[in-house]
Amino acid sequence: MQTFIGPNEIIAKRQQYFYPCTAHFYRNPPQLVKGDMQYLYDHEGRKYCDFFAGVSVVASGHCNPEIAAASVKQLETLQHTCTIYLTQPNVDLAERLAKVLPGSLTRTFFVNSGSEANEGALTLARMHTGRKEFIALEHGLHGRTYLTMSVTGLAMWRNDPELSHETGVHFIPRPYELGVDSEVAEKRSLDALEAVLKERGDKIAAMIVEPIQGNAGIIVPPADYFAKVSALLKDYGVLLIADEIQTGFGRTGSMFAISSFGVVPDIISMAKALGSGVPIAGFATTDEVAASYNRPSASTFGGNPVAAVTGLAVLDYIESHQLPQRASQLGQVLYQGLEGLAEHFPELITEVRGAGLMIGCELMAHEPSRGAQLVDDVLEEMKDRGFIIGKNGLNRNVLAFQPPLVIDVNDIKEMLQALEQTLSKLLPNFKR
Repeated sequence: MQTFIGPNEIIAKRQQYFYPCTAHFYRNPPQLVKGDMQYLYDHEGRKYCDFFAGVSVVASGHCNPEIAAASVKQLETLQHTCTIYLTQPNVDLAERLAKVLPGSLTRTFFVNSGSEANEGALTLARMHTGRKEFIALEHGLHGRTYLTMSVTGLAMWRNDPELSHETGVHFIPRPYELGVDSEVAEKRSLDALEAVLKERGDKIAAMIVEPIQGNAGIIVPPADYFAKVSALLKDYGVLLIADEIQTGFGRTGSMFAISSFGVVPDIISMAKALGSGVPIAGFATTDEVAASYNRPSASTFGGNPVAAVTGLAVLDYIESHQLPQRASQLGQVLYQGLEGLAEHFPELITEVRGAGLMIGCELMAHEPSRGAQLVDDVLEEMKDRGFIIGKNGLNRNVLAFQPPLVIDVNDIKEMLQALEQTLSKLLPNFKR
């Protein structure tokens, strides 16, 4: 019989052997030991319905048997060689991606993580344009490497103090502000973009955006925003990089979120859901732009046989089970349910926003520090009721619902019922 050391011992070992930056959710965290599609299990056998999916990673479900079988078979056959040797899985995956990526983005460079994918995309933009500077949206999150942290506008993740001296990155307002008319917020963002382009356009290589900002609170731009952005960038020969690390592969109701805005980017980065837990990422572009990446380069583990076969199995599963359509349909159920709770608890829920199965629920925006406390209390109580929910936002006062796309309608209804009971229980503590 398998034995487990338990949460307290894990915390003690983390404190002894991890860096102090490593945090964890919950005051009384479980030790998670097993996953099965939309469910997780702890060391004592308790079952949880997962509404966070490891931050959008296991979109096809935890330990999905169809995907796991392909991974295991490859693991037992050929695990690793590196891109300097010829293997079939990575070229098959690149060919498959060319059929699902937007427009004529047909060239993919495989790496291991979203940070590395964005780093490569930014480097590619510099190589193609011969320019060095970038534009990014305030509060975006693009990675942990030095360059990707430099274009990250979310203060809590810019953890190198020297970034404050970094030049060549121009942040503009995102086209959203709580309580501000969407047209006003959009115009402010576009005016700022145009001002930067007029002043520095011939020095700027690319603008990098999350089509929907994830960690900053699940922010959806106005429908025509990226079309207007794209037109401005083209006037100055500036590339558009779509960071689809969180939003890609069906999460928002379309294969890639940027497509729902009617825009084809010059470069797209992807990770997370492509490997469903196996580390794989990549950045893709057109033949023309890819031709500029002509200096020797490689990725030791990027697109290794196990990761590539897993990615192929993920794409098979997404297609055969119509996960983007499923995310769109179930997302409406989740969104409407949360909107109903917002009407019932106006003191607690400020705003519901999102697309597909990527929905944020901001709590007590008028008192964000109390909202953050409420979020933590909700997460703790919902965990005890058998539901795992995420959190994000500038003040960490946003409940994040990003479940595996294999979740079903009964899971959503049961979660909404538990959330209503939780908010009713907590309401007396958070009334003004």
